[in-house]
Amino acid sequence: MLDIKILKENIEEITLNLKNKNYDFNNSEFLKLDSERKKFILQSEDLKNKKNVLSKEIGIIKSKGGSATAQKKEVEDINQQLLKFDALLLEAEKKFSNFMLDIPNVLDVKVPIGNSEEDNKVLTYSNNENLSENNSTDTIDHSEVGKILKLFDQETASKMSGARFNILYGEFAELHRAIGSFMIDTHIKEHGYKEVNVPLIVNNESLIGTGQLPKFKSDLFELKNKENFFLIPTSEVPLTNIFRNKILEENDLPIKFTSLSTCFRSEAGSYGKDTKGLIRQHQFDKVELVKFAIPSKSCEELENLVNDAERILDLLELPYRKVLLCSGDTGFSSSITYDLEVWLPSQNRYREISSCSNFKDFQSRRLNIKYKDKSSKKKTFVHTLNGSGLAVGRTLAAIIENYQDNNGNIEIPKVLRSYMRDVEIIKKS
Repeated sequence: MLDIKILKENIEEITLNLKNKNYDFNNSEFLKLDSERKKFILQSEDLKNKKNVLSKEIGIIKSKGGSATAQKKEVEDINQQLLKFDALLLEAEKKFSNFMLDIPNVLDVKVPIGNSEEDNKVLTYSNNENLSENNSTDTIDHSEVGKILKLFDQETASKMSGARFNILYGEFAELHRAIGSFMIDTHIKEHGYKEVNVPLIVNNESLIGTGQLPKFKSDLFELKNKENFFLIPTSEVPLTNIFRNKILEENDLPIKFTSLSTCFRSEAGSYGKDTKGLIRQHQFDKVELVKFAIPSKSCEELENLVNDAERILDLLELPYRKVLLCSGDTGFSSSITYDLEVWLPSQNRYREISSCSNFKDFQSRRLNIKYKDKSSKKKTFVHTLNGSGLAVGRTLAAIIENYQDNNGNIEIPKVLRSYMRDVEIIKKS
């Protein structure tokens, strides 16, 4: 949520900024809703002040043995008016809050202007090589390899669960588990994150706090037998909510959490896209990285977070590129986002495998997460950051495709072999 004071003071500048995010900020509606809210607040306060004055008068009159019938009647009238204004204020506050919750985060000055992913800025390629310049490939799609090896079964999964689910058998299931364990171990041992095991079900307030609600409800799986509860779309939600309504100490920052969890997304709006394979699933595993940082250090912490995610790809020796998202492709809650895109040779293109974002104080305002500044002693909103480190299914797909040999066998990356009973290759029978 944006700072209301800053929004008012910089309304024209912020309006232009949000327009670059393809959001039309309604200045007049904002000012109207804010004015209505303030009007009811002032009217309510005036009535309360009158009531206090009358209460004192009644006390004085009664102390002198007099009758205060008229004053009591006036207090009763004020109480009725207060009930009316409280209801009006509640409705006005609700309208204003809903309006504010619909406004996306302001873009960082580093974000390039653009309308879609076509305008994103490629920053680097691993090994300084753009593999998409080579348009020829004999690589078989990872899902087809899985079928040949009888280790991947989307047809049976579809019968029991519907589209965008799969079953992994044998070495594929083991490799999937090995990838997640390797990632979480690396982030703990090398990068200093604390592992957290999180709930897979969260409430309405938790999703509002991180920005998935109210705008993106169609992307979520809601529990029908328990109103306002949802399956998590990412462990970012429970990890960030750990400190909701809490005040942190500056000396404890940055706080770095990581979690390997199953995630659930309805993939609304993606009909017909990536319907086979492991790229776009309703259910998938992902290692999440979440940080809480002081505002002056959050840009530095974002760079570190991106490096932490890149480290996984480097250790797995998977080709990838780093991309700075343009304004039109930057997410609702994010101020700036870097994507890491892994090379999938069967598609002859790079596909997103990690998104690393700095939300600044957008989420912490919604969740009321502050820290106590050592020097000023003031309580200030922290900055929150998150990124994938990495998506497990997409990493599995990338390994299957990039580690194929001419005989249809799949080599196991060296760093994963200790997690795979020292198996070096998945052989085609």
